[in-house]
Amino acid sequence: MNVFKNGTTRALKVALPALLAALLVLVWWAAVRWTRTKVFPAPLDVVAGVGELVRRGVLLRYVLDSLLRVGAGFGIALAAGVPAGLVLGLSRRGFAAVNPVVQILRPISPIAWIPIAIVLFGVGGVTTVFLIVLASLFPIITATIDAVHQVPAIYLRAGRNFGLSRLALFRRVLFPASVPRILVGLRIALGIAWLVVVAAEMVAVDSGLGYLIIDARNAGKRYDLVVAGMLLIGLIGLALDLLVRRLERLRSVRWGLRAR
Repeated sequence: MNVFKNGTTRALKVALPALLAALLVLVWWAAVRWTRTKVFPAPLDVVAGVGELVRRGVLLRYVLDSLLRVGAGFGIALAAGVPAGLVLGLSRRGFAAVNPVVQILRPISPIAWIPIAIVLFGVGGVTTVFLIVLASLFPIITATIDAVHQVPAIYLRAGRNFGLSRLALFRRVLFPASVPRILVGLRIALGIAWLVVVAAEMVAVDSGLGYLIIDARNAGKRYDLVVAGMLLIGLIGLALDLLVRRLERLRSVRWGLRAR
């Protein structure tokens, strides 16, 4: 009975989003037919546009360029942000000194940094990676600090009672207990990074999905390719989000203390 119930639940999780997506495509098709617009493409026009990109050999290259830029920028932010957040979360004085600066810089949109980034690095991939680092770094730092602050004090007291050193307490208690909240922050930061790479590619480089959209708009108003690029961005963003969500469900993450 439980197996049947679990199978039904899983089927609904797939069927309901698929049904909603099909309904939206149907509404889209009907709206284009009803308005008889010559500007906005129908669903089949977008599919044909994707096929054209494949035949031209640019679709895979543009997708990989965008993913590589996000991977580089997000990787740098991850390598710097998590250790910084852990240190600031453990140090009251450090947190008191640095937090005002973080809170001033964090609300500034990475897009606002584009003119400065171009002045510093010129027009190219480095500028895009720099903007992604800025977009990802502060959410990662703040999420990590919050994760450390949210670790129950009883966990730390229990570790000390068992005679753990400060390093062992950090490695076996504090960090594993912080990982689930850190991953939530990483998922948010990755979504922001994916948004920023598209915007940065519209002004700073000549490849990637952002460049595809702006180039298709300027080169003959190819709105079929514009919409194709938009849908690809959404689908890849969904895939990245699902990937991080899978990490959140790992037993070693959800039960880090127990696994140690």
